[in-house]
Amino acid sequence: MSLADELQKLEELRQRGALSEAEYGQAKARLLEVPLRAHATGMEAINGFRLSSSDRWIAGICGGLAVSTGLASWIWRLIFVLLFCFGGFGLLSYFLLWVVVPRD
Repeated sequence: MSLADELQKLEELRQRGALSEAEYGQAKARLLEVPLRAHATGMEAINGFRLSSSDRWIAGICGGLAVSTGLASWIWRLIFVLLFCFGGFGLLSYFLLWVVVPRD
């Protein structure tokens, strides 16, 4: 569901009286905040990088990278597997990120 669709549904809920003005404002602010965090750049992405507790197979590194960079987590998993196949760098970097990066 796109951001425009979600905003339209919120507006419909407000018009039907299911949401008060304050609730509508809070929900809209939360909706508009998510894409900004998902596509953060530079130091914001690095400082906001956390291990994911919801999108994880082993440690949550690929899920955390997906949130920080905007790429899908399966792409990050593929990158780590390819790096592992070419010299083992993927395993080393995955382990270091697992030890160093805090959990969300």
